Amino acid sequence: MIILDRLYWLVNWAVIAVIVSVVVLMLLRLIANQADLNPFSWSSLTLRRLSDPLIGPVRRALAGFGVDPKYAPLVTILIAILLGWFSLQLVSGIANTIAGVLTSIGKQAVVPIIGYLLYGLLSFYSLLIFLRIVFSWVMVSYSNRVMRLLVNATEPMLGPLRRIVPPAGTFDISPIVAFIIVWLLQAAVAGTLLQGLQITFFA
Repeated sequence: MIILDRLYWLVNWAVIAVIVSVVVLMLLRLIANQADLNPFSWSSLTLRRLSDPLIGPVRRALAGFGVDPKYAPLVTILIAILLGWFSLQLVSGIANTIAGVLTSIGKQAVVPIIGYLLYGLLSFYSLLIFLRIVFSWVMVSYSNRVMRLLVNATEPMLGPLRRIVPPAGTFDISPIVAFIIVWLLQAAVAGTLLQGLQITFFA
C-alpha cells in the first residue's frame, strides 16, 4: 500500500506539473504576442516551437467554429486545466480500485473484490475513451498502433452512440454520453456490490 501511495502522489504531481507548464507556456506566448517581439529572435522561435504543437489543433478547431484564432492560447489553457482535472479523477479512481481490491483480498471478502474489479474496469474504459479523445485532438492517425488499439476498444460503445446522438455542429458529443453511461454503471456497482463497503483511499 505504501508503494501504491507513493506512485499515486508521483503521478498526481506529474499531472499538475504538466498543467502548470502548459499554462506558463501559453501565458508567455500571449505576452510575446502582445509585446510584438522580433519573430526571428531566438526566444520567439523557441517559444513558437514549444507552443505551436499545442496551439495548432486549438486554432484549427476555433477556425472551424468561426471563432477568432487569436484566442487559441486562452482556450488551450482551459483545455489543459480541464484535461488535467479529468486525468487526476481517473488516477484517483484507478488507485482506489487497486487499494480496494487489495484490502478486500486481505479480508477475504469475495463480493467487494468483484465490485472493485468491475468498478476498476469501468474506470479503465473511461481512460481509454479519454486517451482516444486526446489522440484524435492531436490528430494521431489510425495507422498508429496505439490509436488502432484505442479505436478498436472504444468504438463498440462510441459507434452506436454516434448514430443515436446527433453531433453539436461539428463537435462529436458521443464521448460525453459514453462518460455519463460509464459513470452511471459505476454508481450502480458502488450502490450494489460495494454498498456500505466502498472506502476512498485516495482523493
